[in-house]
Amino acid sequence: MNQQASKDANETTTTSKPPYMQNRELSWLDFNKRVLDQGADPTVPLLERLNFISIFWSNLQEFFMVRVGSLTDLALLKKSIVDPKSGMTPAEQLDAVYARCHELYPYYEETFENLRGLLAQENICQLRKDDLTDEQLVALDDYMADNVLPFLSPQIVNARHPFPHLENGGLYIVVRLDEQAAPKQKKTKEEKARAKAEKAERAEKGEGKQSKNLGAEGVTLGIIPLPRQTNRVIQLPGEGLSYMLVEHAIEMWVPEIFSMYTVKHTNIICVTRNADLDATEGAEEQGEDYREHMKRILKKRSRLAPVRLESERPLSRTVKKLLLDKLGLAEHQIFVTKVPLNMGYTWGLGARLTPERRAALTQKPFAPQWPACLDRNRSIIEQVSEREVLLSYPYQSMDAFVRLLHEAANDPAVISIKITLYRLASQSHLAEALIAAAENGKEVTALFELRARFDESNNIEWSQRFEQAGCHVIYGFRNFKVHSKICTITRQTEDGLQHITQLGTGNYNEKTAKLYTDFSFITTDARIGADAADFFRNMALENTSDDYSILWVAPLMIKQNIMRKIDEQIALAKAGKPCGLFFKTNSITDKEVIDKLVEASQAGVETHLFVRGISCLLPGVAGYTDHVHEVSIVGQLLEHSRIYGFGPREGCEIYLSSADLMTRNMDKRIEIAWPILNPVLREQVLGYLDISWSDTAKLRELLPDGSYTPLGFFAQADEAGNVELFDSQKYLIAEAQRMRLAAAELAARHEAERAEDRRVVFPLGRVETSTPDMPEVVTEEESEFVVREDAIPAEVPVAEPAAASMADIAEGRATDVVDEALAALRGVAGTSRSEGDSEAAQDLAAGKSAPASKTEDAEAVKPAAEARLAPEASSEPSVEATPAPEAPASAAAVMAVAAGATAASVLQSAAVPAASLSAPEAKHAVAAAPAATEKAPKHAAPAPSSAPTPAAPALAPSSAPAPAATTPAAPAPSAPAPAATKPTAPAPSAPAPASASTPAAPATPAATLEPDPFAPAAEIVDPASPSAATVRETLPTECVTTEIVTAPKKLGFFGRLLKLLFG
Repeated sequence: MNQQASKDANETTTTSKPPYMQNRELSWLDFNKRVLDQGADPTVPLLERLNFISIFWSNLQEFFMVRVGSLTDLALLKKSIVDPKSGMTPAEQLDAVYARCHELYPYYEETFENLRGLLAQENICQLRKDDLTDEQLVALDDYMADNVLPFLSPQIVNARHPFPHLENGGLYIVVRLDEQAAPKQKKTKEEKARAKAEKAERAEKGEGKQSKNLGAEGVTLGIIPLPRQTNRVIQLPGEGLSYMLVEHAIEMWVPEIFSMYTVKHTNIICVTRNADLDATEGAEEQGEDYREHMKRILKKRSRLAPVRLESERPLSRTVKKLLLDKLGLAEHQIFVTKVPLNMGYTWGLGARLTPERRAALTQKPFAPQWPACLDRNRSIIEQVSEREVLLSYPYQSMDAFVRLLHEAANDPAVISIKITLYRLASQSHLAEALIAAAENGKEVTALFELRARFDESNNIEWSQRFEQAGCHVIYGFRNFKVHSKICTITRQTEDGLQHITQLGTGNYNEKTAKLYTDFSFITTDARIGADAADFFRNMALENTSDDYSILWVAPLMIKQNIMRKIDEQIALAKAGKPCGLFFKTNSITDKEVIDKLVEASQAGVETHLFVRGISCLLPGVAGYTDHVHEVSIVGQLLEHSRIYGFGPREGCEIYLSSADLMTRNMDKRIEIAWPILNPVLREQVLGYLDISWSDTAKLRELLPDGSYTPLGFFAQADEAGNVELFDSQKYLIAEAQRMRLAAAELAARHEAERAEDRRVVFPLGRVETSTPDMPEVVTEEESEFVVREDAIPAEVPVAEPAAASMADIAEGRATDVVDEALAALRGVAGTSRSEGDSEAAQDLAAGKSAPASKTEDAEAVKPAAEARLAPEASSEPSVEATPAPEAPASAAAVMAVAAGATAASVLQSAAVPAASLSAPEAKHAVAAAPAATEKAPKHAAPAPSSAPTPAAPALAPSSAPAPAATTPAAPAPSAPAPAATKPTAPAPSAPAPASASTPAAPATPAATLEPDPFAPAAEIVDPASPSAATVRETLPTECVTTEIVTAPKKLGFFGRLLKLLFG
């Protein structure tokens, strides 16, 4: 058992349950149900739904291994231990967990069976014995004879053959046997004739009589482990994809395998064992290498006590009694389900389909894009030395950071590279770059955390490879896991030492970087560099220091500073000044932080939480968390970034972190949080949150009773009751692709302008050139730019100088067609990147829009309005232009909130409600939307007009429609006056505190901040709002789903607010 957990639990004295808290384990099970809900969501493609069921299974497997295993250990202690958040002992928590899981299993089974039927309609059939045709039986017989039966190792259980060890997570066919052989059945004439012929054939070969099999005595049970050498899926003849799982096939051969016995009953079982290991156990043994110690500890995992037994069918009385006795389990720890006991096979089914069928049943594939803010043709070291960079995974690729490490490995100026490694991919380009650096003579220090759960073996293997390559490998602290993500590159320059520091919210794992949403911050700030150098020095000395100038390092700084910052907001609220709090985190479980948030709520501080997983805090509890509002997103990507916000939106302090608001992260791990001081990057983070909070497809609100309400109900419906839902993740994927394509097109045009006789091959999409005299741009899949000229090689790297980033959009330098930013960054406008950054930052601070001259320069490369970009490359070269789907208010529009536009006017253009302000703030902000929009800077995104508008230009990140022909052109890209349309209530403002142009209600004591969600609707109607139908025409198809949404039974803060706005 984990000794630290035992110690902490024994020190607990709280026994009463606070009304604003809930149990951690039950909250996690609610999160996993939200994952399973995706498997039942009709708007999700069928194979993706099957994968969500697999994720639910995998999550639950790990939950039993770790959390249930830990509680089982704690329940064995003599002293009664009480969870301070729920007032429950470990035994009570276990009872509640098992009871909740027994409630989840029927829903799990129903979801799978419904999906299995839907897949069968698409000719993807998982077959059982009774489903097989004669042709399939023959094929299965041949396959089993060659690929399965030779590898089986059946066992019997009796006095001479003891009950075997059942591995954790392994599948077994259990067979109820009788000692006597099965009685002979009367043969037909055909069978007798066939047997006679076989006997004669054996006699001719001199084989003699067949031997008789005699079974052993006292046998009641047979066990067949699933062989590891076989494929789990057996594909059979049939239309589409017909397949059988190997365990079901083996069941069919059980009578033949145990032919000497009578088979009474068969079943498939799986045992889940406790896997909560204490890595410090026995660590004091002298002379033992730490890696060898971890290997020894890991061997114990597969043999720890069972905590769950699953079976595909009810067990017979005899078999159940035997299994419970041998495994030491109680009957409530048995779970019976028709769902296959290992759902890992689902991920490979798509590869067995034709590309066309796979595309129809899965999400549109996307690849993380090269960051548009970085020039692929220039040195990354050179660019990050000029300006700070904030990358957003997986929308932007980790390749830029990996390339930075490759450059450092070969840069003569680089002295050392130091990095913390918690989880690595099994095949890692990042790790290879670090090894190459060491082989090139650089000083490479890698801090490996060998206790990263379920990645221990992979980390041990990588640490050995690093050490063999000459890296300095360290392992951190004995009592603290090193969970921080930091890398520092030290260079010797003419001006002295330079530290390039990278800080991340997620792991250095190329695989998960394509699935998890995270931020990666790269800077040459001298203060952060000095702190990074101190950090690695302290790690080598196992020093948990709090002596850092700008970084917050747990366990001595993160929680302490969060508490201090919350106290500051409480003081502002009591003084009647603007205040606010915001946290985006995977989980919130720390009682001290929760109690402090309750104190802030009672003082009147509006607090907004974005929590994907566990939430021990219940929002909206009268007298405690009235001013706390919480939402969650479970969707295509796993929300993983951690963001802390202190203060009202205008001027709020933003910190990114590797730490969740959990006791284990802030008290028992080495974590790092750091501020985003650059105003451009700060607005980039806020813009990302705006988009996420605008989601109506996946966003759910947590209610005071612990249940979740999907907010898609409040999206506007048509006459048939269909609702168009906005998916923020899909939108951000599409936006990253559009920015990447826009950057690449400008590069192609720039190349074409410089050499008209060159042939340019443009990757990723088809482009129709907008200038008749310009050379044709040809698309070739997987190609880079090909420049055909006598003096130039036939193939050169893709020419992609830096394009407009999210930050550029937030500054207003990129407008309808991102002309100004991209052209400037390509050298078209004659402004250097660093100069542009400086000028734009000054303009942002002053509330100015982009200079008209720059926009006029950009007109030189603006393509025709009818040109389009396709989101992906065609598989065949083509000169036809393919229209790209339009976006709602794009990143340019949504982030214009930060630059001065009202959140209401911006979010209207996405036709989706956002919910983050308190009710009084929302009422005043939306009421003031028309006036505020008129006062917004000219680069703010306009609300779409209901009048017919020309198609968006090819380079547009789909921010807003162009003004109607009658609208006079402005010298700078400005917002056209919206046409008169049917009045529609505008959406409430974006997350956390109000935008700069939105008047926020001053914070006062809680009594005067009581929300008024049912104010008369007439007070907040914007007569200039566009109609929903007009707005929806601008939504990209990949970001919108249509669904009939059932009204939730209960409404929270956001639900009441949206009901007010949309009826």
